[in-house]
Amino acid sequence: MMSREAHHHDPVMKHSVHTLVFRSLKRSHDMFLSQEGQPIPQNDQALKRKIACKISDEHAAVKDLPPPNDTVAKISAKSLPPGKQEAPPLMVTGGHHYPSGPGVALSAGTAAKQRPPSEQGVQKVIDEVTAREQSATTGAGLKDIYQQSKDLVLSKGTQQLVPRKAQQLIKPQWHPPWKLMRVISGHLGWVRSIALDPSNEWFATGSGDRTIKLWDLASGRLKLTLTGHISAVRGLVVSPRQPYLFSCGEDKQVKCWDLEVNKVIRHYHGHLSAVYCISLHPTIDVLITGGRDATARVWDMRTKACVHTLSGHTNTVADIITQAANPQVLTGSHDSTIRLWDLAAGKTKAVLTNHKKSVRSLALHPTEFCFASGAPDNVKVWKFPDGNFMQNFSGHQAIVNTVAINSDNVLVSGGDNGSMHFWDWKTGHCFQQLQALSQPGSLDSEAGVFKACFDMSGCRLLTAEADKTIKMYREDETATEESHPLIWKPEISKRKRY
Repeated sequence: MMSREAHHHDPVMKHSVHTLVFRSLKRSHDMFLSQEGQPIPQNDQALKRKIACKISDEHAAVKDLPPPNDTVAKISAKSLPPGKQEAPPLMVTGGHHYPSGPGVALSAGTAAKQRPPSEQGVQKVIDEVTAREQSATTGAGLKDIYQQSKDLVLSKGTQQLVPRKAQQLIKPQWHPPWKLMRVISGHLGWVRSIALDPSNEWFATGSGDRTIKLWDLASGRLKLTLTGHISAVRGLVVSPRQPYLFSCGEDKQVKCWDLEVNKVIRHYHGHLSAVYCISLHPTIDVLITGGRDATARVWDMRTKACVHTLSGHTNTVADIITQAANPQVLTGSHDSTIRLWDLAAGKTKAVLTNHKKSVRSLALHPTEFCFASGAPDNVKVWKFPDGNFMQNFSGHQAIVNTVAINSDNVLVSGGDNGSMHFWDWKTGHCFQQLQALSQPGSLDSEAGVFKACFDMSGCRLLTAEADKTIKMYREDETATEESHPLIWKPEISKRKRY
């Protein structure tokens, strides 16, 4: 009884977790790794099955060739030197692992990519050799006969490898340089958005001073000021079919202005945060807006109903473009992705993830079925309808806020530091760089381009900038290829992909 009680009160030996882990490791090692370092025993039965399967899969068409007939044996005896009157085995060779002609030695360096001949095809070749034996001369070599047989097999529908042509780099198109034409001032805050009138007579600008101003395009004079937003106006678009101007801003509001009475006639409520971009569908009366709530909303222009909420982005939707062809809606976001949307279903059609930083601007090409996207890492060119990547425009070392394209294949990118790069669309060659200068009364740090767009003719470029001005650029009419030669060196890395 005493011994049992003494045994019951023996102290329990406590080990550290480190010791217990290594004990468990040792037990696992003894159990599973006892054969470590020793060769795996060979299974003869499995090896036989493996070889049988390989022969059946790769050589089924030629493994059972008929034995050479007397005619082929006689031809072989004539062509072989004395002492070696032994008929060569019938086999077919080529660049592929399947043979292609009888009696020709196997060569791994052939350029023909061939399909395996069927048993009927091989028999046809043998029959052809037999038929030609009657007309062969005494000194005719077996090599010539089998070469004709090989050519016969190669001619039966096999495909030859076409030599790859060397990729030629396209010389960029010459473009005249752009120069500053006019500086338009009047806003009291950063100019954040620009919209052109389809008639090319005036344009509208939205600013951080909460106003929308309409300017005469020819003279640059102020025509009208619209007030109603209670925060910065971040997006504008003019309808080509109605006398309407649509605006959105950081006050979560989307407004429809009737320019015949210069008043707001509709509000579109639904966004949960600031609205940064707006676009009007070219053929359907729908409006698409996007903002800081990471959604793009499709509105019926007349009923003010939210038709779709395009959700999928995980950060601010910075820009939207629309087109008549599918995909009809494209969005660029600060989550570094571009989404192509199926407008009818309200779902994502494709997600483009090539950018590594926030996509702040999108632009459609006026004539080609492709578009460009601007981000701090690169300006990229994409091809519709699937969004296939085409090429990079590399070299703009800035936060690219905006991109615009005209019909002369000039792409301009505007940066947050006031830098502007002009690119040739076809080749991605940067043919000009400009630095926007801050106007008197503004800080040097306020040299930033927020929005850029070409007019309807593509001859004038308008930029909305951080020094509270709108700048107008145009091509230098006096420039020629001799006075401003194209400075271009071919680079192997710049190749357009289709």
